[in-house]
Amino acid sequence: MSKKVSFTKGDHVVYPTHGVGKVQGVESQEIAGETLELIIIEFDKDRMILRVPVTKADQSGLRRLSSPDQMKAALKTLKGKSRVRRTMWSRRAQEYEAKINSGDPVAIAEVVRDLFRNANQPDQSYSERQLYQAALDRLAREFAAVEEIDEEEAAVRLEAMMAKAAA
Repeated sequence: MSKKVSFTKGDHVVYPTHGVGKVQGVESQEIAGETLELIIIEFDKDRMILRVPVTKADQSGLRRLSSPDQMKAALKTLKGKSRVRRTMWSRRAQEYEAKINSGDPVAIAEVVRDLFRNANQPDQSYSERQLYQAALDRLAREFAAVEEIDEEEAAVRLEAMMAKAAA
């Protein structure tokens, strides 16, 4: 029942609820009398290590970094027109949270786009800012890894793209 491990040490991967991490290796551990093959993933920014059973990697949504083409699709979404539905904020916030935790860069880009505020727009509420920042950080981390730049530069570039698109 041993499944082929498709990740190797040093690979950047995306775990839906945590974003971009780096594979530290694969190791066997005995848990409750069962020997499990675990993919060890380190998330530097969160100072966290995650162990994902190889057999559950697909189910958990663990995936490789987006390809440059997939990232282009996310950036295209970012430059699009904001589509804020006129529903209660609590419902929209739940939908945004689900999109952020989906790990899908296009869905995350939708959240960033919808919550982005230009200097001439009214301020966001605290919870809007929190969700915007979470989505921007998540997208910037993957964008930075794909483009091989640092996360701050990635975030600056993403916000510049949106400001330009909104102008």
